[in-house]
Amino acid sequence: LTITDLDPIQLGLLFERFLNPERVSMPDFDIDFCETRRGEVIRYVQRKYGADHVAQIITFGKMKARAVLRDCGRILQMSYGQVDRLCKMVPNHAADPWTLPRALNGAADFKQEYDNDNEVRRLVDLAMQLEGLPRNSSTHAAGVVIGDRPLSKLLPLYRDPRSDMPVTQYDMKNVESSGLVKFDFLGLKTLSVLRKAVDLLKMRGIEIDLGQLQLDDTAVYDLMQAGNTVGVFQLESEGMRRTLKAVKPSNFGDIIALVSLYRPGPMDNIPLFGQRKAGEVAIEYPHEKLEGILSETYGIFVYQEQVMQAAQILAGYSLGDADLLRRAMGKKNQAEMDKQRSRFIEGCKEVSDIDKLKANELFDLIDKFAGYGFNKSHAAAYALLAYQTAWMKAHYPEEFYAASMCFDLAQAEKLSIFVDDARRYPAERANGSGVEVLPPDINASEARFTVEQTDDGYAVRYALAGIRNVGEKAMEAIVAERRASGPFESLKDFFERLPQGSMNRRQLEGLICAGALDGLHPNRGELFANADLLLAIADSAMRERSSGQGGLFGGEGAVEEDLRLQAAEPWSRPDQMAKERENFGFYFSAHPVQQYRDVASAQGARTYQSLMDAGSPPGGRGTAGIAAMVESAGKGRTKRGAEFTRGQFSDSSGQFSAACFEEALVPQFQAWAESGECVLLTVELDSPNPGEPPRLTVRGAKPLASVSGSVPMILKADIHTLDALAELKLELGRDDKAQGEVLLCLVLGPDEEAHMRLGSNFALTGDLAERLAAVEGIDNVSLEPKRAGGRGRGRGNLKLVA
Repeated sequence: LTITDLDPIQLGLLFERFLNPERVSMPDFDIDFCETRRGEVIRYVQRKYGADHVAQIITFGKMKARAVLRDCGRILQMSYGQVDRLCKMVPNHAADPWTLPRALNGAADFKQEYDNDNEVRRLVDLAMQLEGLPRNSSTHAAGVVIGDRPLSKLLPLYRDPRSDMPVTQYDMKNVESSGLVKFDFLGLKTLSVLRKAVDLLKMRGIEIDLGQLQLDDTAVYDLMQAGNTVGVFQLESEGMRRTLKAVKPSNFGDIIALVSLYRPGPMDNIPLFGQRKAGEVAIEYPHEKLEGILSETYGIFVYQEQVMQAAQILAGYSLGDADLLRRAMGKKNQAEMDKQRSRFIEGCKEVSDIDKLKANELFDLIDKFAGYGFNKSHAAAYALLAYQTAWMKAHYPEEFYAASMCFDLAQAEKLSIFVDDARRYPAERANGSGVEVLPPDINASEARFTVEQTDDGYAVRYALAGIRNVGEKAMEAIVAERRASGPFESLKDFFERLPQGSMNRRQLEGLICAGALDGLHPNRGELFANADLLLAIADSAMRERSSGQGGLFGGEGAVEEDLRLQAAEPWSRPDQMAKERENFGFYFSAHPVQQYRDVASAQGARTYQSLMDAGSPPGGRGTAGIAAMVESAGKGRTKRGAEFTRGQFSDSSGQFSAACFEEALVPQFQAWAESGECVLLTVELDSPNPGEPPRLTVRGAKPLASVSGSVPMILKADIHTLDALAELKLELGRDDKAQGEVLLCLVLGPDEEAHMRLGSNFALTGDLAERLAAVEGIDNVSLEPKRAGGRGRGRGNLKLVA
């Protein structure tokens, strides 16, 4: 059918997982299509089976805690501000929604309002009676049913005014129980991104068939092992990137397993999976007969199919019966479980000569994993898309980034992540590392992101529609005019040729602030000050075109006269950066932290990326300083009720998140996030498992604007070679006024090392630590402030070396 490009025999995928003679209920059909063409699929189904045979499925929105408070507050005519304040006191977690009774027990400020204010008590008591009731109906995002006769003969229908298709009045569960098969036609953005990347490559003259890719490309696995998977389907979260670095996948089966394991529950098995894969821990099987089915996952149950095969091999189940066993285990139906247990024990004795005690152990083990085992067929399909996107990123990163950003035009946060990741992309290039992202240019940019040839190879050209408040349709009209009549020769030429309705003041200011008009006039401050004059010229030219008249002395031979703009000062660098952030949604040209680089380095601050690259600190724990800007800060409560904040931060090397449990800093972070403050963070690095990148917890913070001077630091490092020692000597600089101390561990052999103290008058900075961390033969570089009044740990045994 080519519903999927996977080979089920090669990958060991079981058809019985979906359909078998013993199965009572019909399976779901979940099919992913290119996001931009999903509508075509639905129209095709309507044409093929008949418009009256096809319908979408209704869903009912429920009154959840915050929504019911707002509705009741409106009916009771309470002020919006008061109700909104109450609503924000109710924790709102999509994965773990809080009810109002739970909020009264778990949110102290909400309970205090309830106890002390009779009006609030009346509101909450009324809301609790209504909570959970249906509030509105809407249409399921993907669900479609197809009947063998007109659906009006099978179930009640209703017409959603926003859709041209009928909608069932039964919800998803009742549609299935009435005997109809449900199809999920899902729009998947990743498929659209891949299609766009392939189309961009065609413009280079390169034809790619993603379905024919070999699944053993070392460049793809190198990319994954480095955690360079921002934008890669299923592998882009920060936690998954840490997991990839730790586990180091080396074949397609590893990707399938990680996609399955990286979920609550089975996630606990990831460290063991990585250790067994690396040979650090011996692979053990629950029973020798299970080696054939568990060898691909290093002796760990990961997939539902493995549960089914285990029952087949150990106890002689058919695969159909084994699927029923799996479903019973998943639903924890005790009566059915007792019945299945006795059958399993008998089967184990008869087929595998396993005694009752061992059979019970095996049943309990399989039961434990069946609860959260993942469908391997789904995971394999996800893994294939992950591989294809990673392949595109590994071999054609420019097309990968341009295509990815095309589908996040309105998401400034996503665009910021992609631009930052592109600039840090590790690759051998004529101009060093990184994919170049060229700024928007009215004479070079398209409405969407494109790839452009440069002197050094290829680069991504920023989209005009990626600038805030300019509008994609308007930018398409400008690009169409440029294609039809050639590049804009001057500022005057540009405004006289503007298509009607393509520019208002807000759009013009957006283009100016983003630098899109720099090629025509580089002084952004002057353009901004003359916005009204420029728009008047455009308006006049449009009127002349529509009336068919030229200027008074116009004509083919007229001499083009330059515009006379009112003089204005160019913007300062900070002003220009602030305007860029306003119109890109992030800092495009340079990061604000850069202005504090010297003072941050003197305090021992390092970049986030350098700390991640350094890996696990010695002993699993360590401290470090990072200079970063506070992007956002959300409040939460620990299980004990204490307040904490989880902040989103960024520096010149990337974006990261970290929690801070120091209650005194929670309100500070809220204020810093609002103003976009640059701060010096003191962070604790924690790596529970060696080889995993460290996690960050903020222990202290202060604004960089208030920091001055330097602090005495201790630099620690492991030295493996004489060349590394010579490089260290070149980098270290003594200064009589400096108080930096250097402690080295010389690795002399497999079990032999010497610890040395070089002295305590070195000038130590964060930049120096980063340079040393990049030297081959120098490991575990750490830079920490000296503890006041104390000596470095273990200094009593150190030898002073001249």
